[in-house]
Amino acid sequence: MTALQDLLAYQRETEALAAIAGRLGWDQETVMPRGAAEQRGEEIGVIEGILHGRRTDLRIGDWLAACEGAEMTPAEAAQLRHIRRSFERTSRVPAKLATELARLTSVAQGHWAEARERDDFAGFAPVLEKIVALKREEGAALAAGGDVYDALLDDYEPGMTAAELEAIFGEMRPRLVALREAVLGKPEPKGLTGTFEEGAQMAFSTKLALTFGYDLSRGRIDKAVHPFSSGSGADVRITTRTNPADPFNCFYSTIHEVGHACYEQGIEADYALTPLGQGVSMGVHESQSRIYENQLGRSRAFTGWMYEEMTRAFGDLGLDGAEGFYAAVNRVQKDFIRTEADEVQYNLHIMLRFDLERAMIAGDLAVADLEEAWNARFKADFGYDVPRASLGCLQDVHWSVGLFGYFPTYSLGNVYAGCLHEALRADLPGLDADLAAGDTTAATGWLRDKVQRHGGLMTPREVITQACGTTPTAGPLLRYVEAKFGGIYDL
Repeated sequence: MTALQDLLAYQRETEALAAIAGRLGWDQETVMPRGAAEQRGEEIGVIEGILHGRRTDLRIGDWLAACEGAEMTPAEAAQLRHIRRSFERTSRVPAKLATELARLTSVAQGHWAEARERDDFAGFAPVLEKIVALKREEGAALAAGGDVYDALLDDYEPGMTAAELEAIFGEMRPRLVALREAVLGKPEPKGLTGTFEEGAQMAFSTKLALTFGYDLSRGRIDKAVHPFSSGSGADVRITTRTNPADPFNCFYSTIHEVGHACYEQGIEADYALTPLGQGVSMGVHESQSRIYENQLGRSRAFTGWMYEEMTRAFGDLGLDGAEGFYAAVNRVQKDFIRTEADEVQYNLHIMLRFDLERAMIAGDLAVADLEEAWNARFKADFGYDVPRASLGCLQDVHWSVGLFGYFPTYSLGNVYAGCLHEALRADLPGLDADLAAGDTTAATGWLRDKVQRHGGLMTPREVITQACGTTPTAGPLLRYVEAKFGGIYDL
């Protein structure tokens, strides 16, 4: 075998082991007994130690050196780019630190869930302090003298920097705050009334998943406290959650996670169990979930079809026809929860988290002061007080599992989705007619061809730029949001 063949065979085994670790994470969030948390932490820590050892094996450096100058396909060259990046980054992090981070963050999930139930941030703060300290240590090792937060961000959005994000968010924030204030100054559309049984919600969620192209022969739908998608290739699973008074929470969580899952299912099959066989970045990943959920799933055309289907499934919804349903789906309300936020307010949630986590990593914000800082920033952006920690700094799982640098990719995904939606509509003039008939195949096929099938073949910026024909900016998203909600609220 050649050095390239040896390296790719070795990498395939590493990817398979990482998939097994991911399956343990899925199990922990769905069906694992609560009492197993400590043991699961040890299990995940051991696997992470093995993965760290494989990713820093000195043979990788030798194989990479032997591959220099060799003739190879674009896919092989891209695989080497990913392997080299992973090898260089992982080699900077001591194995002991990687293992301890994996163990602590696995156990911390349970501590976070319990603290969230009790609204007890003070009880969780000591655990979070340990996580922040370890993430600073990891970031410093990765940065090698550069910006620590940028080094952490690079795990989720390669090539992006906090300074670039700050410029994008600086353009978005004042316009979103102004739009929010204008919308909330108008009468609120009527919402759904009644009780929606859990089994019926899950059945309708399955219908929506299939409508958006989710392949259940390679996936499954379960329930979790915090909806997520997991896996790649031939095993891509999603979760959702139900609320008897709010089926939209279930339905749009499902569509959102289906966007993630369809990205993974849409990647070229030949890339399975290789570095190319998964989404290229969390920002690009989020672009798929957000465009499925919002620009397609919350559009006037698709909600017209959905209204008829929901009426058949649940009876009278207490709304004024399809237009009333469209307004209810897109209703802007005073609320606290990021995952339930509308398109006007969602990115304000992310900007809050981005600024606070940067401050914690920089040492400018002590973990003990996080709740107070969160509440003050929320009051400034949203105009009202946070009543308890579960509606504030304890609502998200991300920090408890060490995902510092992850949050801003949600808003970056929205920016990418805005650009993709503008390009998609230019290419598909009959899109609204399709969506009004419950047919998403043209739109999802366009996304599969332009974005999903490439997996990690290109860089994140290259994927979006090639799909849209222009470098991504916040302009398309802001124009879309202002036009949509200006129409709904007669601004």
